Amino acid sequence: MQSSWAIGHNKTIFLGTKSVLMGILNVTPDSFSDGGEHNSFEDAIRHADKMLHDGAMIIDVGGESTRPGFGEIGCDDEQRRVLPVVESLSGQGKGLLSIDTYHAETARLALKAGAHIINDIWGLQKDPEMAEIIAEEQAGIIIMHNSRERVPLPDMIEDQKFFFDKSLEIATKAGIPDNSIVLDPGFGFGKNYHDNLALLQRAAELRMFGFPLLAATSRKRFLGTITGYENPKMRDIATAATSVLLRQAGFSLFRVHNVTDNKDALAIVDALLNVEESD
Repeated sequence: MQSSWAIGHNKTIFLGTKSVLMGILNVTPDSFSDGGEHNSFEDAIRHADKMLHDGAMIIDVGGESTRPGFGEIGCDDEQRRVLPVVESLSGQGKGLLSIDTYHAETARLALKAGAHIINDIWGLQKDPEMAEIIAEEQAGIIIMHNSRERVPLPDMIEDQKFFFDKSLEIATKAGIPDNSIVLDPGFGFGKNYHDNLALLQRAAELRMFGFPLLAATSRKRFLGTITGYENPKMRDIATAATSVLLRQAGFSLFRVHNVTDNKDALAIVDALLNVEESD
């Protein structure tokens, strides 16, 4: 598996010995966990600063809610929300910046404004221009598995393979190098409670793709089903538990709301993994 991730503006993230944390910054009024809390410019910058201070290496900025049943917004609204935040954080040299978007034009403008990574919940399969923009800007790309608009294959891992094979073919044709790609199995996207548990249980099998893996379980509904917490903010300990399991399964990157809890939990696993490697 790759030991580094080449991202935009000639940056490289080294993977392996230490978990990489990506802090979630939703500049939306309607995200499932924290909608409306950071959608003013000042609040967004303040929260990004806090997550970086807490240990996030990457800030993932999203301008459109992707919760189940969400309503799509226009590119103009999305750009109005995210671009000022990207420009400010980039201008101050604060962290590495990812944009959670499946719109190619938003991706292009965000990368020009200083973003390093595009986090595409449709895995390059929604907007036909997305892959070319990633290649042109030499950005990092997170390809997420998504089965919301189709009937998935009965076997969870086979469906991951079916989806990723198509996305990776698109990436290759556009000229995106392998070392710019990270895969996300898409917990909660087109998956029911049992699907998510099966994916968590079989996560180590995803190493067969040979790409770095990102976990995005943070505060997801299936964790609420397990713990009984309807309030997403009460699911941070459960999130950290899944981060530990997925780190042991070979994941390197973790997209989370609560950076501190996950950083502390993952530090234990990192220490154990590093001891094992040195023996």
